[in-house]
Amino acid sequence: MLTTLKNAFKIKEIREKILFTFAMLVVIRLGSQLPVPGVDRNYFSNWFAQQTGDAFSFFDAFTGGSFLNMSILALNITPYITSSIIMQLLTIAIPKLEEMHKEGEDGRKKIASITRYVTVGLALIESTAMAFAFGGSGLLEVNNFLNKLTVIVALTAGSAFLMWIGERITEKGVGNGISIVLVINIISSIPNDIANLFEQFVFGKAVATGVVAAVIIFAVIIGMVILVILLNAAVRKIPVQYAKKVQGRKMVGGQTSSIPLRVNTAGVIPIIFASSLMQLPVIVCSFFGYQGTGVWAHILKGLSSSNWCKPSEPVYTIGLVVYIALVIFFAYFYTSITFNPIEIAENMKKQGGFIPGIRPGRPTSEYLTRILNYIIFIGAVGLTIICVIPFVFNGVFGASVSFAGTSLIIIVSVVLETMKQIESQMLVRNYKGFLND
Repeated sequence: MLTTLKNAFKIKEIREKILFTFAMLVVIRLGSQLPVPGVDRNYFSNWFAQQTGDAFSFFDAFTGGSFLNMSILALNITPYITSSIIMQLLTIAIPKLEEMHKEGEDGRKKIASITRYVTVGLALIESTAMAFAFGGSGLLEVNNFLNKLTVIVALTAGSAFLMWIGERITEKGVGNGISIVLVINIISSIPNDIANLFEQFVFGKAVATGVVAAVIIFAVIIGMVILVILLNAAVRKIPVQYAKKVQGRKMVGGQTSSIPLRVNTAGVIPIIFASSLMQLPVIVCSFFGYQGTGVWAHILKGLSSSNWCKPSEPVYTIGLVVYIALVIFFAYFYTSITFNPIEIAENMKKQGGFIPGIRPGRPTSEYLTRILNYIIFIGAVGLTIICVIPFVFNGVFGASVSFAGTSLIIIVSVVLETMKQIESQMLVRNYKGFLND
């Protein structure tokens, strides 16, 4: 690994890309510490301490603590992530956008341009809501229109700036820029989380107890990382045979290929969708200071993951069951709108391809659908296991961390993808890559 890194830095082009990416990440972390003018930076810290749920902890982890610090990058790239998901769904639903997507590079550039405008629009809406919702309750040092406008402009500009940095990393650095920005935000909170875990379970305990606790902490983290790696790497290859045909005086075709179906086809999207749907009512009620009464109070507590798997209150674990059902549902739903077996079967038929033992056309699409449904379930179960483990440890032992579950899947996936990209660039220059060490 170290030898490969050394070889990568010997190549001027790759070295410049890595250093550029690192420089952009430094800029991001510095920006995360710059406060918005006219705001009380302690406001959100005090407000967070008063919340009974953890609906905003997930959001704060994605912003690298910028939201809690109320920096100019408080919204971070969350508006871009939301707009990207919206555009991806609309591409399937709106024929005009679907045509753009099929136009190739030019079409994708048009969709990317629309995504940027949607991002700025969402950032503007979110910053306006924050300025007016919290402005009068202590967020602003002086609650007037000028300070509200300053907050709106600063937060919107900060989100747009991070979107620009992400695109520059993609263009001049290594890996997908937006993904790398998200990962550095999540990683920034890991040292503090691990320190809190050791403070809670290791330090001040008996030697034997502390050692066992430390071993369990690292074993769980390493085990989850390995599970995420296996889940991301798992692929079911469907063999495809192309029939031979005569073109002029030559016999062409006859080669064998395969359709790679990823077990985790939908990636982390089902978890994000399920988490967002579960947390939305809690976030809205928190904004308006509504704690709920009677049955509604119990429903709100059941929607919050901080109340799941608690031996003292097992009834709220029903919320976890609903969450698991949503993850499985969105795994099937998202895959169904991004992977079309009928279209693939038709394309194979036009090109003279067929799956051995399966007739072309409708039987092929039915076969692909059957296989896809099977592997989607396996992927959804894997995602569920990765997400449920932190909830169990949090509920039973009170071990709350921000880098588990969803965050861990994102970190591992982005790191592996970036390593593959660097490897491919090195292989062009006859170097042995990361994944072959």
